[in-house]
Amino acid sequence: MLVEKELPSSIPLKLKEYIRVLKLTRKPTREEFSVIAKVAGAGILIIGFIGFIIYLLLTELPKMI
Repeated sequence: MLVEKELPSSIPLKLKEYIRVLKLTRKPTREEFSVIAKVAGAGILIIGFIGFIIYLLLTELPKMI
């Protein structure tokens, strides 16, 4: 496997890129934060529900067969 190593001289360049991106960011409004929180919460619940269904299938289905 070929791994590309970054030179230490490129570190300041990366930091400049990160700082540039951070300067473009802003604090979300209350409404934006609320929507993001709802979407993230719904995603967590959906993934949890899918995991629970898979758990039930793998534990209860073999007992029925």
